[in-house]
Amino acid sequence: GEKMSAPTMEERKACWGARDEFWQCLDRNAEDGAKCAELRRDFEGRCPQQWVKYFDRRRDFLKYKKKLETEGYSPPEAAGKS
Repeated sequence: GEKMSAPTMEERKACWGARDEFWQCLDRNAEDGAKCAELRRDFEGRCPQQWVKYFDRRRDFLKYKKKLETEGYSPPEAAGKS
């Protein structure tokens, strides 16, 4: 395990740019990762591994949040209090 030095501003911008392109591709292709494989490789190549993991989790969270907002969901405990 070699320790990664903190990315420079340029590297961070490259990483974020690759992430945004990859995410936009997923948005356009209904989350079909196969159609975005090249952008995924780019994203993984430009970002530190732990950032990739973080962004993947973040995207899942944002998708989940959006789903709640569009489909509406009230937690069970809220249903009891009227």
